[in-house]
Amino acid sequence: MENRITKLFEIEYPIIQAGMIWCSGWRLASAVSNAGGLGLLGAGSMYPDVLREHIRKCKAATDRPFGVNVPLLYPDIDKHMNIIIEEGVKIVFTSAGSPKTWTKHLQSHGIKVVHVTASSLLAKKCEDAGVDAIVAEGFEAGGHNGREETTTLCLIPAVADAISIPIIAAGGIASGRAMFAVMALGADAVQIGTRFVCSDESSAHPEYKKKVSSLNEGDTILSLKKIVPVRLIKNEFYKQIQQAEDSGADADALKHILGRARAKKGMFEGDMIEGELEIGQIAATIREIKPAADIVHEIWNEFLETKQKAANF
Repeated sequence: MENRITKLFEIEYPIIQAGMIWCSGWRLASAVSNAGGLGLLGAGSMYPDVLREHIRKCKAATDRPFGVNVPLLYPDIDKHMNIIIEEGVKIVFTSAGSPKTWTKHLQSHGIKVVHVTASSLLAKKCEDAGVDAIVAEGFEAGGHNGREETTTLCLIPAVADAISIPIIAAGGIASGRAMFAVMALGADAVQIGTRFVCSDESSAHPEYKKKVSSLNEGDTILSLKKIVPVRLIKNEFYKQIQQAEDSGADADALKHILGRARAKKGMFEGDMIEGELEIGQIAATIREIKPAADIVHEIWNEFLETKQKAANF
């Protein structure tokens, strides 16, 4: 399939693996890219020297395009961007900040820039900033989320009507059927996180993968709205946050409970009780941990099957 996104990134399938903290190292990114999608390194959990190591290992593991996801609130953002440029990375996804800050600088070095947004208003600002494409991420997504709480099926057509640049849909997508649905609404591609957490190559802790693949509907919830909204698995840490919020805790009190490295403790080190466990609602449909290439091909084949069925309606 050839469309605006596959041409932009020079990939086979319009399937992009999200750059998730603690889950998206070089093994996962290279596996997805080798399978025909676009793999992303999750720089948000990497020190600068670690990011450089992952970029180099990813380049050694695949001769296909891959990118780096960079949350713009990262404290060493200058170092990260310099490393990305020095190492010749050609695709960068930015989030959690203004797209005006780095877009032109990165593009001056021949880098394609994509920014993550959760509203049509912000999508228009991204287009005005000159990004090459946007990720429109709905309320169902895992990790940091939009305050608007707009669902993916409402967000995609609104964004498609507001901008003219390519759109990558994210949030609640883990199958070819969902991929077909959002592309019918105006998306050019999909970005998938939760499904790739449960892959062999994901750097997530085995206990976290096991937990994710056992979730049911209602086992995740958007929390920490006074700081940065994040979708979490309901565990003891979440209960502490919920009790504090119910008692009227302010942002500083919540930050104290959150502390440092809480996400690492949960997703990377495997503490299912006290760790911060970020994941999307679509986890309730996932029951298997399998190779990333199998996931890419299953999603693509189901997309084609769904497309054929729709043609017969």
